[in-house]
Amino acid sequence: MPLEDRDPARWRVQWANSEVSGTPCAGVTGDPPPRDTPANDGSRTEAKAEGQEPGLALGDGAATPRGVPQRAGLHEEALMVELSELVQKVVKSSSWWERHGVDISILTCSLLLLPAGFLCLRSAQAIPFLVGVLTLGVVHHILTVKGSHLASHNALTESKSWGKVWAIFFIELCSAFTAEQATYNHVKLHHGYTNVIGLGDSSTWKLPFLNRYVYMFVAPLAVPVITPLVALNLLRNVEWKAALRTLCCMLLGLYCHYWLLLHISGFQSSWSALLCMLLTRSLLAHPYIHVNIFQHIGLPMFVADRKPKRIHLMSLGVLNLPRNALLDWSFGHSLISCHVEHHLFPSLSDNMCLKIKPVVSQYLKQKKLPYNEDTYTSRLRLFLQRYEELMVHAPPITELVGIQ
Repeated sequence: MPLEDRDPARWRVQWANSEVSGTPCAGVTGDPPPRDTPANDGSRTEAKAEGQEPGLALGDGAATPRGVPQRAGLHEEALMVELSELVQKVVKSSSWWERHGVDISILTCSLLLLPAGFLCLRSAQAIPFLVGVLTLGVVHHILTVKGSHLASHNALTESKSWGKVWAIFFIELCSAFTAEQATYNHVKLHHGYTNVIGLGDSSTWKLPFLNRYVYMFVAPLAVPVITPLVALNLLRNVEWKAALRTLCCMLLGLYCHYWLLLHISGFQSSWSALLCMLLTRSLLAHPYIHVNIFQHIGLPMFVADRKPKRIHLMSLGVLNLPRNALLDWSFGHSLISCHVEHHLFPSLSDNMCLKIKPVVSQYLKQKKLPYNEDTYTSRLRLFLQRYEELMVHAPPITELVGIQ
C-alpha cells in the first residue's frame, strides 16, 4: 500500500536519494514517464530521474496480505535511507579533487595523449605504429565510454549547464551518438528499472540471431559502425534542433578523426585511414560488450508490477567485476569494480564510487543483502555455456518470495 505524501518516511528516503545522487526529489523534476511503460497503478509507472526509486508502493503487494507489503516497504526504505546517510557522510567529507578532479584529470590526460598517438602512426616501424594504435584505441574508449558515462549522469561537474556541454562533447562529438537518447535509455530506463523486463533489462545488447561465438568474439568489431547507424535511427525521436546538432557533432567528430589520420599520421589512402579508424575504435569493443552483459544478464529479472524496492533491486540485479588496471582506466570504476555502488548512487563519479565501495559492501553484507561479485573469466565461461538460455530465450522472472 502506498504511503501518503505527508508521511515523513517518504520525504526522508527522497531526500537521501536526492542528496547523494544530485537529483531533485520526486514530484519536483516534472520528468515524463518512460515511453512504452506498462500501465500499472500510478505509483509504479512514474519514471523518476536517476538515483530515485520509481514509486514507493511495494512491487508485489497484490500477492501478499494487505499489511505486510507496507511494513516490508517501510523496512526497505529505512535500509536505503540508512545507507544513503552513510554514503552522504563520505561524500561531504570528500574534497572537490576526490569528487570530480581525479576523473577530470584522467580525461584531460587522455586528450593530451592524442597528438602522440597520431604521430606514432607516422612511423614505418612496427613497434611505434602499434604503440600509436594502442594509444588511440585506449584514449578513444576513455573518452567514449568513461567520459560519456560520467557525462550522462552529470558526474563530471555540479553545474547542469556544463554537464550538458560535456554530454554533447563526449556522447555526440566523441562517441557519434545522440546525447538525449543515450541519457534517456541509460539513466531513465536502465537505472530506473534495472533488470525489469521490457524496460531496463539490458535486452538492447541481445542479438539472438547470432550464435555464441560470433556474438562474443566477432560482432564487437562492428560496434564503431553500428553505433552511428543506431544513432541516426534514434534521431527520429528527438526535436529537429537537437537532431541537427547531433548530426553536425557526429559528422565533425568522425571527419576530424579521418582528417588527422590523413594529414598528421600520413596515411596515403582513404581506405587505409578508415581501416585504422575501425581498428582503434574497436580495440576494446570486446570487453565493452562483455561488461555490459556480464553485470546484469543472468541475474534475477523482474516484471514492472512485481519488483522489489530500490536497495533490493540493485543488490540483486547488479554485479561487480574485479579491479582491472586497463578496464578501470578505460571504462571507469563505476562500470567495472563498483557497478553495484554506481547503481545505488548513480550521480557519483568513478573515484567516489571506489571510495564508498567499502561502506556499501560492508553495509549490504551486514544486513544480509546480496552483494554480487564474480571474475571476468568466470562470467565469460558462464555465457558461453548458457548462451541460449541467457541471450536467446526470454529470461525467467524472479519470484520475490523471501524478499518481503
